[in-house]
Parts: sequence; structure tokens; C-alpha cells
Amino acid sequence: MDEQGLEDSAILLMSLGEEEAAEVFKQLAPKEVQRLGETIARLKTVPRERVEAVLERFSSDAADTSMLVNDTNEYVKSVLRKALGDDKANLLIDRILQGGDVSGIESLKWMDATSVAELLRNEHPQIVAAILVHLDYDQSSSVLKAFGERQRNEVLVRIATLDGIQPSALKDLNDVMSKVLAGGDRLKKASLGGVKTAAEIINMLGNAVETAVLDYIREADTELAQKIMDNMFTFDDVEKLDDKAIQALLREVQSESLVIALKGAGAELRERIFKNMSTRAAETLREDLESRGPVRLSEVEAEQKELLKTVRRLADEGQIVIGGGGDDQFV
Repeated sequence: MDEQGLEDSAILLMSLGEEEAAEVFKQLAPKEVQRLGETIARLKTVPRERVEAVLERFSSDAADTSMLVNDTNEYVKSVLRKALGDDKANLLIDRILQGGDVSGIESLKWMDATSVAELLRNEHPQIVAAILVHLDYDQSSSVLKAFGERQRNEVLVRIATLDGIQPSALKDLNDVMSKVLAGGDRLKKASLGGVKTAAEIINMLGNAVETAVLDYIREADTELAQKIMDNMFTFDDVEKLDDKAIQALLREVQSESLVIALKGAGAELRERIFKNMSTRAAETLREDLESRGPVRLSEVEAEQKELLKTVRRLADEGQIVIGGGGDDQFV
């Protein structure tokens, strides 16, 4: 649906009132609900002429259509059974209506990809493949990204070789998903905790406690400790350092490394760096940044990590202070 169609649909729904609009939303797919919801939220005021034009168009379109049968699935079943008898009709009905009832699987479309991945993580790749083909491509890809490489590859192989799903197998799969989703509250995972949260808290503990905590974590899980350290002070956080700390950092960094690192920096961080350099040095750095052509992202990230190692070393040596907490006092 184009932007004009979205806005017209949003205007129509707002004209219907809450109860009627809610009934319409019940018939829409998750993406349609999201896009319409965003459009409604954006439309603060609408000219009366446009509202009247939308309502007139809807009235005209509605007059040109009519519902011949209330439930087409039941109509097909009834006609075929009368024409062919139950046994033959049931064989055809399964083929005609294959995938007709996937309400349990369809419910996954309303969940975020991370939750779907957690739900399916321990299932057989064949089952995961059968479920993912019912989801939109972008949601399926996001779910797969949350898997490990081996599981992701196994599922994709099965998707590529999937040649239809037997109605009985699909029904069983859908029934299982419906039962699992019946406990929906268990699937909702608040975005609390995690490496970043731990890093932010440790940042506020002060140097002495921070070192003890990280040493303890490192003994149990070296990789986890490194992830926390990577999140404790990111390159963007250099902007939060005071002028004295930035000046100390600049004395330790080679100009070539600084140029590459700053290729991936925002304007505000660059200005903080320029501000803490001599006028001549700042002008030279600006010229180097402007004249330097495109740099691979991997190179930029590598130099930024090296710069952060220098920040960490200076902090460990007590030359600069990062973070905003702890019991350290100045006397």
C-alpha cells in the first residue's frame, strides 16, 4: 500500500470510531496494523475536504462489492461432500484448504524475532523450517540471525528443500504452537539485564570495586568479561570525558590512528577533539579527515578499539577518570 493509500485508510478508520476501527484491526496482519497505527499517530489534523473525499470513495467502492458467502471454507466443504461423498471430498478438501488453519503459527507474527527465536531454539530444524516459511521474509531472517551459525544453516537447507507440507503435519504443528502460545505471558521477555546493563552499572561502581568485579567475572568466563568491558566505555563515550582526559588521550595517540578512528565519529565528538588541540593541530586534523578517502569499517573499528585500550590504560594508571560513580573523592 502506498503512502496515499495508507493515509486514506487511516482517515477512514479514525472516522469510524474506536469500536468499529478495533474490529477492522482484528482482520489485519501485524505489519498492516503497525503501519496504519503509525500513520494514525502521525495524522494530527486532516482537512474536512479530504475526509469527505475518503468517505465518498469508500462508499463507492463498498457499493461495487458484495459478499456471496459468509464462510467460503465451509461452503467448499459442504459442496464437495454433497457432490463426492465424505471420503473423496475429504481428500480434496485437505489439498484445497491446505494451510487454511495456521492460527497458532500466525500468532508468531505478532512477536518480536528474539522471542520467536527463543521459542524455536531447541526445536528440530525441520520443524523450525516449516514454521518460518509461514512468516514474512524479514521476520524469518531476523529469527535466523538470532540462531547460531550451525542451526541457521541447517534450517536454511531444509527451507530450500521443503516441498510443501502435508495437511495433517501442518495441523499437528499448528496445534502444538497454539498450545505453547496459550501461555503467552511466558514468552514476553522484558528487555532488561544483559551485558550492556551490567557494563553501565559497573561503570558507576568506582575503580576499586570495578576491578574486583571484572577479575571475578574473568575467572569464570573470560569472553563474558571482555564483552562487558567492550560495553563499559564505547568510542562514542570519549565525548563524555573531560577536557583534561581528552588532552591526556591525544598525547598517547598517533595522528594516523586518530584520523582513521574519527572517520567513524559523529560531528560532536570530532568538535570535542578539535577543541582540545592547538589551532594548528586541529586544522591539520580537519584537512586530513577531509582529504582521506573512504576507509573500511573494519579498519575504523580496529583503530577505535586501540584508542579505547589507551583510555582503559590511562584510567587504570589513574591519569584519567571514566564513568561517573564510585567512592573516589578529590581532596
